[in-house]
Amino acid sequence: MKGAEPRERLPPGQVLTQKWPVLTYGETPRADLQTWTFRCFGLVDNEVSWTWKEFLGLPRVEVTSDVHCVTRWSRYDNRWEGVAVSEILRRAGVRPDAAALMAHSEGGYTTNIPLADLHNESALLAFKHDGQDLPAEHGGPCRLVAPKLYLWKSAKWIRAFEFLDVNAPGFWEVNGYHLRADPWKEERYSDQETDAMQRMRSEAARRLRGR
Repeated sequence: MKGAEPRERLPPGQVLTQKWPVLTYGETPRADLQTWTFRCFGLVDNEVSWTWKEFLGLPRVEVTSDVHCVTRWSRYDNRWEGVAVSEILRRAGVRPDAAALMAHSEGGYTTNIPLADLHNESALLAFKHDGQDLPAEHGGPCRLVAPKLYLWKSAKWIRAFEFLDVNAPGFWEVNGYHLRADPWKEERYSDQETDAMQRMRSEAARRLRGR
């Protein structure tokens, strides 16, 4: 029975590794912590913003989770330290009509995540990994960690949450990747989306362009 655990824990199509591959589109940004901020805006009661010093002063959590990359590698037992996403949502006062957020990162990168996928204890904004400050090549000084989804949803170099009433596609989602990205369903590419999801994608993008 002991040999069955990795298979049950590993999503379909994935290969386990102990390494932590670096996959980045474009150059790795280097943040200036003197000017770094993280903010929440959109469908919130409080448009809040924190400096790096203020952000480090928020309540901290430690979470151990597995990560699954859409390029088919998985890594078990990653130890993260940071601020729970639930803490951020509470302080921002997310409105009932908010359905999803757009994560904004350095350099204009974005990715969309339904709020339902972030209402769990494992989602956090991490600044430490396995006891060390998060290195820049892995998203430091701070990255989103959403371990229930493929790793591209865990946006590196996170700088803002924009709360929306539509689940609009971000950078990779516009460029052929799945709107949801559930690794257990192998939701890798946009051509795997249901007709309803494709209609939602188109309508969300249209509504955002019209704002």
